[in-house]
Amino acid sequence: MKFSVLFCFILLIIFQADFGQNEKTPRKQRRKIHHRRLRKNSSPNHTSNQQLRTLQTTVTPIARLPIMNSDYSVEENFESFLSFRGVESNYNVLPGKKGHCLVKGMTMYNKAVWSPEPCTTCLCSNGRVLCDEAVCHPVTCPHTVKPEGECCPVCAATVSYSLLSDITLNDRTEFSGDSSEQREPTSLLHKEMPPPQVGMDQVFRRGATEPEDNEEIKDMEHREEMPGPDASKVGNGPERKLRSDGKERSAHQLPNPRKEEEEEDEDEEGEGDDDEKEDEEEDAVRGDVFRVPSRIPIPAPPRGMPRMPGGCSLSYRTISCIHAALTQIPPMTAPDITSLELHGNSISSIPDEAFNGLPNLERLDLSRNNITSSGIGPNAFKFLKKLMRLNMDGNSLVQIPSELPSTLEELKINENNLQAIDEESLSGLHHLVTLELEGNNLSEINVNPLAFKSLKNLSYLRLGKNKFRIIPQGLPASIEELYLENNQIEEINEICFNHTRKINMIVLRYNKIEESRIAPLAWINQENLDSIDLSYNKLYHVPSYLPKSLLHLVLMGNQIERIPGYVFGHMEPGLEYLYLSFNRLADDGVDRVSFYGAYHSLRELFLDHNDLKSIPPGIQEMTALHFLRLNNNKIRNVLAEQICNVEEDKDSSLEHLHLENNYIKTREISPYAFSCIRSYSSIVLQPQHIK
Repeated sequence: MKFSVLFCFILLIIFQADFGQNEKTPRKQRRKIHHRRLRKNSSPNHTSNQQLRTLQTTVTPIARLPIMNSDYSVEENFESFLSFRGVESNYNVLPGKKGHCLVKGMTMYNKAVWSPEPCTTCLCSNGRVLCDEAVCHPVTCPHTVKPEGECCPVCAATVSYSLLSDITLNDRTEFSGDSSEQREPTSLLHKEMPPPQVGMDQVFRRGATEPEDNEEIKDMEHREEMPGPDASKVGNGPERKLRSDGKERSAHQLPNPRKEEEEEDEDEEGEGDDDEKEDEEEDAVRGDVFRVPSRIPIPAPPRGMPRMPGGCSLSYRTISCIHAALTQIPPMTAPDITSLELHGNSISSIPDEAFNGLPNLERLDLSRNNITSSGIGPNAFKFLKKLMRLNMDGNSLVQIPSELPSTLEELKINENNLQAIDEESLSGLHHLVTLELEGNNLSEINVNPLAFKSLKNLSYLRLGKNKFRIIPQGLPASIEELYLENNQIEEINEICFNHTRKINMIVLRYNKIEESRIAPLAWINQENLDSIDLSYNKLYHVPSYLPKSLLHLVLMGNQIERIPGYVFGHMEPGLEYLYLSFNRLADDGVDRVSFYGAYHSLRELFLDHNDLKSIPPGIQEMTALHFLRLNNNKIRNVLAEQICNVEEDKDSSLEHLHLENNYIKTREISPYAFSCIRSYSSIVLQPQHIK
């Protein structure tokens, strides 16, 4: 008993000594350790790695089926890009040879990263679109704000600065009359400032600032103009001033309440170890001696700059007036602006002088307005010598605007009322890469065969939702991707693609094409054409004479009853993706030679939503098959050698096998039916119909 009491007493003494030691730790030292850890954790590499680890533990890839609408359209589903292996394929895979992704009508190249929304980042990975939400890390400043268009908060002091027209703190001397020597410390301060986000009302103001701001500015200027003990030595070395406590401080050092508090704590505690000195030296090298107080006056803008409407905002070099209820383009003079967003207003006209004050525009968004062709001046865009992207979607144009800049690389006039494209409509646009004219009244009758002649660099052409009955003539030789969905195309003749030797993707879904109306020489000799989408047409069997370079074939939503033998036999290196969902395939429409030529290459085979009563022959011979969909058929049993080859003692490459919504009695399945599949969790058997 005495030994136990003695042992407890010794432990109590040890705990008290440790607690007292912690209490004696200087408050400044503890604060420095805390900030040092924050700086370490906020480094770029650490942040990205921490985000990745966090998402990897919270995001689980989910197998998603597309949502079929009443018009047979298929909504796209995005998946997380953290787990490439084991992610279910969806119906909209049409990546092309390089693994391109199709996103809301736009084609993204493999490994492309973009942000469809301020807080979302997406990645194109081998034909799959994978998106993740941004993760905001805590900021260490006491006051934070969330700038418009951003998803993460920033320090309040950061938002008080402007970069427009190079009007920053180090340029304020142009308006206050300060000498160049006195500008030096402020310039160093500006170099430590992060790029700011500012409101439009802070930049485009007609008069002076508010009285309180003026007083602060005058007080700041007065402090800068006051000479030190030896003003003649400014710039030759850090001069010294005496503080109220008798210590020296650099004249270039601005007061910092937090640092003064730390110094007072140091005086009170009386601690000054070597670690603190090293931290102070590190702070000097890092530039924190030029820290500024939380309330820094905003520099007064130059007089004469026009006031912008309240609904507009400024972010770096972009003026954004989205849904600002504008009825006309406001006059602006801002030579450094490179992007102007006027989406979702009521603008009906564009006068010749509309963009005279924005000569360096590179991107102009005029979509979703009421702009008419008669309301556009003949020289409205002529003097925008650096414009590369012009978006006029959702207006009331009946013709393509004239005098467009030759620097254009992207032109979008979707969802308008275009009635014709003549030989001169697109002349001079030699640098155009992307042209989108979807949702208009265009047809082979009102589109001149020479309309695309001058587009020497055009690679991406959208002509969907128009009234074409045949493939447009005169396509540029440089075309790589052609979208003609939702037209009235009935045939593909043998001269359609004679001059388009670079084309690698053709989308013809939602048309009226029959296999007998596809000419044998229409595309069989194409060497780069690897993706064709013929979904929702009038096909009764898989077309013959397909391109020998084909990798991806999408035939969903037809009336296909048969896969002819050897139809894929001529393809090199071989078909990889075959989608035959929502057709009328039955057992007598598929035999062993139907997949001849694709046994070694086929990676994904979708035969769901058909009339199959048994597993199609030849599945066990597909050595590269990863995804197999046989759900929503009339299959009643799975025999031992229909999926796995019992004679060969090796694992199958199958990662996902769907057999749900059939009439299979799971208890009657042979124990060897799935013996070659490495993971049984990849087999989906439930639910089944009971009949």
